[in-house]
Amino acid sequence: MTMGGRVDMKVVMLGREAGGKTSLVQRYLYDRFSGNLPYQATIGAAFGAKTVNVNGKLLTMGIWDTAGSERYEAMSRIYYRGACAAIICYDLTDDQSLEKAQFWVNELKQNEENCKIYLCGTKKDLVTGDNRNRRRVDYFSVTDYATEIGAEVYETSSKTGEQVSKYS
Repeated sequence: MTMGGRVDMKVVMLGREAGGKTSLVQRYLYDRFSGNLPYQATIGAAFGAKTVNVNGKLLTMGIWDTAGSERYEAMSRIYYRGACAAIICYDLTDDQSLEKAQFWVNELKQNEENCKIYLCGTKKDLVTGDNRNRRRVDYFSVTDYATEIGAEVYETSSKTGEQVSKYS
């Protein structure tokens, strides 16, 4: 929706529980990482907003961080309704998280056909250097899948900030 040079856009974060969604949002919005704190699941959804300058226009993104637990699945549908973009997260160390990401892609394709999809591999810091053997999700398989569905792929680390604030 456009209002006097200001564009507002709804973005939804989807993915499996403990898949890195909240850490990604925290790094993007507040440039912080709470990796030393005990894991705390999102209940329902959390909301944050950020205004960025894109080609001379201010774009305010309303970001909905949805709960990944299956018991909140039906509720997540409320949050992705009308979204312009969806960032579907999967944990690079957990192949089942990619299966859940594919579930959310199918949901969006059926219900929000104009929503731009971004596939986001999280926890990249856990699969680099000496930890390469911890990777469970093949980059090339994901990029092939993304091409098939018209999505973009990013691999991020909320811990280091890699690929997180590329578009801030």
